[in-house]
Amino acid sequence: MLKVLFLALMAGGIPVAIAMAGASLLFILFAGNLPPFVVIHRMVSGIDSFPLLAVPFFILAGNLMNNAGITNRIYNFALALVGWMKGGLGHVNVVGSVVFAGMSGAAIADAAGLGTIEIKAMKDHGYGTEFAVGVTAASATLGPIIPPSLPFVIYGMMANVSVGALFLAGILPGALMAVLMMLTVAYYAHKNNWGADVKFEWPRVLKALAEMAIVMGWPTVLWLLVVKAGLPAQPTVLTGLVGLFVADKLFRFQAVLPIMTPVLLIGGMTTGIFTPTEGAIAACLWAMVLGLVWYRTLSWKMFVKVCLDTVETTATVLFIVAAASIFGWMLTATGVTAAISTWVLGFTHEAWVFLLLANLLMLFVGCFLEPTAAITILVPILLPICQQLGIDPVHFGLVMVLNLMIGLLHPPMGMVLFVLARVAKLSVERTTMAILPWLLPLLVSLVVITYMPKTVLWLPKLFY
Repeated sequence: MLKVLFLALMAGGIPVAIAMAGASLLFILFAGNLPPFVVIHRMVSGIDSFPLLAVPFFILAGNLMNNAGITNRIYNFALALVGWMKGGLGHVNVVGSVVFAGMSGAAIADAAGLGTIEIKAMKDHGYGTEFAVGVTAASATLGPIIPPSLPFVIYGMMANVSVGALFLAGILPGALMAVLMMLTVAYYAHKNNWGADVKFEWPRVLKALAEMAIVMGWPTVLWLLVVKAGLPAQPTVLTGLVGLFVADKLFRFQAVLPIMTPVLLIGGMTTGIFTPTEGAIAACLWAMVLGLVWYRTLSWKMFVKVCLDTVETTATVLFIVAAASIFGWMLTATGVTAAISTWVLGFTHEAWVFLLLANLLMLFVGCFLEPTAAITILVPILLPICQQLGIDPVHFGLVMVLNLMIGLLHPPMGMVLFVLARVAKLSVERTTMAILPWLLPLLVSLVVITYMPKTVLWLPKLFY
């Protein structure tokens, strides 16, 4: 009856969060064996979680970076690094999304922020609007895979899994997805005989490579100094940060400081300096330093607006989590999750068959539900089966999030689809057709991540 009520409310056009809470309340009223106040109690307890404090801070950090002109710096850095290749701006699109993913943690922020710049630039350079929209949509899915990631925070809270381990687990899959997307761009460039979009210049390329070397080498040097040489950690890290700012001022780097955001987050979590929740606060402070003090591209008036936008987005996300909390609790209390688990295990005891069925289910659900709602509904149903079949919950978290990100590209509820249709001024139908060819690299990535769990678990097992 609970499922029937939920589907009936959804069919009536009621938002998913209200449908979940409303179905639970109606079920309790009809059953008469629980007081209606249970709904409020479970909704409040569902968001009374320390890991969930990371959600507003990661949203704020992404909004600050997006409004402080950081997206232009990321675009210029990616242009210098790969713009000279055939199909250059397509590669720039992917590389820019990889970098921005390390700051925003959301696919929609990537599509709305970098997507606006990238689609306009690609159209100005003669690329078809459909191609520009397709590559932008595909690369936007990197946002929640490469750390930090809002869906990972929600999943970690629901599944009682380390958020830090999930963040580390997303690095190699994110790199794999980026490589497959760039290979797809190279295929189109070869097929259509596209040339480069900027002239190859050694000083420009070497400067971009130097920025990459600094980002990759900086934490390694600090680790050697602190762990191997035995220098005090906090003064050494502080000196390293001062050195970064000095180098940025002297050489006028495009994106060293913004790219350091995920490095600082992952480094701080793996070394135990801060938890993922505290890391979200550190990311906000870093974004404020860059926008308000260093680059001075963010005014206090803009800062207040960003904070208000963050409050609005956070309220939406947490209301979905609260509503899904009571709905998931009701599913468990009424025996629905146990019945589904018994049915699936009666059908198969093979992990690979279950993963295939789970992928098909999550791809379907992702077309209709917002990722936060989908995670909070599916985790109580599917995770117990994973535990019985010996599937690592960190691995399954990556599989679930990637499925739901692909769902964002589909009608009828794909938010990335609608955002890019508005940005590119295309109809939803043309935008959908433009995205279809780009599902291939995403589905190939999904297959690899699903059936080669070492690509996901190698880094978490190294550090946790």
